[in-house]
Amino acid sequence: MANLFLKQAKQYSVARPGYPQQLFDFIASKTPTHDVVWDVGTGSGQAAISLANIYKSVIGTDTSTKQLGFAPKHPNVRYECTSPNLSMSELEEKIGTESSVDLVTVAQALHWLDPDTFYNQVKWILKKPSGVISAWCYTIPKMDDEFDPVFQNFYSESKPYWDSLRGLVDDKYTSIKFPFDPVDGCDHTGPFEFQTEKLMNLGEFCAYIRSWSAYQTAKDQGVELLNDDVIEEFTKAWKEDGNGQKSVTYPVYLRIGKVGKYL
Repeated sequence: MANLFLKQAKQYSVARPGYPQQLFDFIASKTPTHDVVWDVGTGSGQAAISLANIYKSVIGTDTSTKQLGFAPKHPNVRYECTSPNLSMSELEEKIGTESSVDLVTVAQALHWLDPDTFYNQVKWILKKPSGVISAWCYTIPKMDDEFDPVFQNFYSESKPYWDSLRGLVDDKYTSIKFPFDPVDGCDHTGPFEFQTEKLMNLGEFCAYIRSWSAYQTAKDQGVELLNDDVIEEFTKAWKEDGNGQKSVTYPVYLRIGKVGKYL
């Protein structure tokens, strides 16, 4: 998974949207204590920094040293580069001991993880029985009636360059494996819908597209997704020669559960 983002780590750090405060407030309301978070696939730290304003300690892990290099520093955040096949001994060494973590978070990365291995690690490291796992993804953005159909067509044409696991995101994480109990106050594990917004001009929006794994895969195959014809079509639909900013809305879908009495 990390190899898909190596060549565009900088674009990822600046072009990807952040996440809404309502999302973090909702998650935090479901953990009885706010001591330790393990943020898995932290990338350039988008989620870790927000979590650090609520929890005393956040350990952000990623298999890409390049992406971690763009993660902002925070006194409550410790970043760790882990091996792609994280062992239990490495988990204990770099993240924590058994039943030591209040919350495990996975932002826009759960679909890349081996579910059986990862969930066993989550159930081992979370506090019993109220430790919480939350994982979320965002689907393709929306802007307005003129640009959205153009972008939707472009996204459809990019499908051959996406990894098959991307389908779990398109499905809003409804079909992803998630073997946990509903958190207190909820009768299911989601997905719960939120949204995040970002003001962007066309150049910034294209930088977001260049941060896609599909963009890099296409480029490696000699295909430029953002060719001149696409840019021209985008500019016409964007209007104002692409210089004006638009409010870009990303729907966010959260799965959340607690570990329960796992042994």
